Amino acid sequence: MGTLHTVNKSPFTDQALKSCLSLCASGDSLLLIEDGTYGALTAAPTAKLLDDATKRGIKVYALASDLAARGLDAQLAAGIVLTDYQGFVRLSCEHETIQSWY
Repeated sequence: MGTLHTVNKSPFTDQALKSCLSLCASGDSLLLIEDGTYGALTAAPTAKLLDDATKRGIKVYALASDLAARGLDAQLAAGIVLTDYQGFVRLSCEHETIQSWY
C-alpha cells in the first residue's frame, strides 16, 4: 500500500493538512491526530479538500480518542473513519511509508 500521512496541526491555525492533501495520491491514507482532528470537522477550512481526497481514493481516518478529548465527536464530517491506537498501529504496518506533517 502507499503512504500513511499523519497530521497533528489544526487547519484553523496551520497549513500542514492543506499541504499534505496537495501531495496525497490514490492509495494513500491520511490519519488526523492530536489537534489535526480539528480537520475532521464539517466546519473545517479543509472540509472540501478532504471530501475531494476521499473521492480520489484517499482513505481518511481520525484518532477517536483525540476527537473525544477535544469534544469533537459529534461534529465529524462524512467519509472520515474513526480509529483507535490499535488501528493506528495497523495502518502503520499496512503502508510502505509513513509521512508525518508537523
